[in-house]
Amino acid sequence: MQNHATQRMSDLLDRVHRALDEIRPFLQNDGGDIQLAEISDSLEVRVRLLGACAGCSVNQMTLKNGVETTIKKYAPEVVAVVHTHD
Repeated sequence: MQNHATQRMSDLLDRVHRALDEIRPFLQNDGGDIQLAEISDSLEVRVRLLGACAGCSVNQMTLKNGVETTIKKYAPEVVAVVHTHD
């Protein structure tokens, strides 16, 4: 049986994936995509922008206005969404 913290993180992971699934078609329409890299213990979500989104000059605006807003709609406890290059 999972402990409470593990269960909460699993629930958070599911909600973040649902948020990414909601925004993904918009990114794919522009030739890009997004992938969850990790969720830190401090509730920072790290994502990878892929394809056309990786080199797009407005990807930080997309990240804050689109991705972060959508993730926080599903998971308001998330403190930040950042792009990782690893």
